[in-house]
Amino acid sequence: MLNVISPLRWFCVLPFLLAAAAAQQAPSEQQAGAPVSYASVSQLNSLLAQVEQNSQSIQADLGKLRIEHWKTDGNSKRSAEANVESIQRNLQTALPAIITQLRSSPEDLNASFKLYRNLDALYDVVGSVVEMAGAFGGKDEYQSLGNDFNSLEGTRRSLAERLDTLTTAKDSELARLRTQVHNLQAAVPPPAPKKIIVDDDEPKKPAPKKKSAHKPAAAKPATTTPAKPPATTPQ
Repeated sequence: MLNVISPLRWFCVLPFLLAAAAAQQAPSEQQAGAPVSYASVSQLNSLLAQVEQNSQSIQADLGKLRIEHWKTDGNSKRSAEANVESIQRNLQTALPAIITQLRSSPEDLNASFKLYRNLDALYDVVGSVVEMAGAFGGKDEYQSLGNDFNSLEGTRRSLAERLDTLTTAKDSELARLRTQVHNLQAAVPPPAPKKIIVDDDEPKKPAPKKKSAHKPAAAKPATTTPAKPPATTPQ
């Protein structure tokens, strides 16, 4: 008796393991919008309120600038005016859109990074205007924008700390899911190999006899009978 074994491959089971790991998650995690803790939402709302308050204050103080009276050359004045226009466009258009997106998904890392990058860009440009106001503008202009700048720096720092917390939590969740998949792989036994049995003792069937082809008989050559000579009458 000869056994021929054909083993199955392990990797074909992996999709089922991943599906089983997802099925073991809590129902709230399987939903499209998983619930967010009250502490996280409260922290975000407080942070966004600071951003919006800071935005209103910056726009108001920018409107009070009298760049045309600054004691500097025309190129520096035009550069400062361009920076002011850029800041105002950002605060009136780009920033509100990001805030709306983040409010709808409080722990969305993509939206959180967008807000941080936007505040970081604002921080650089506002800082440039503050420096020029201190060098060429009035004392009140410099002091007002300086306070806005410090507030913006504090908000940006708070957002960076929140991003660090969210990223750490997401990494922990990913590590937990990987551990679940690993445990499932170790728990599921390998599939039984498929066996093909070949029985050498089975009697062989007699081979069918080949029918012999009948050859047609060779045609005999036709024989001709010699004609008899005509009879002669004796005279």
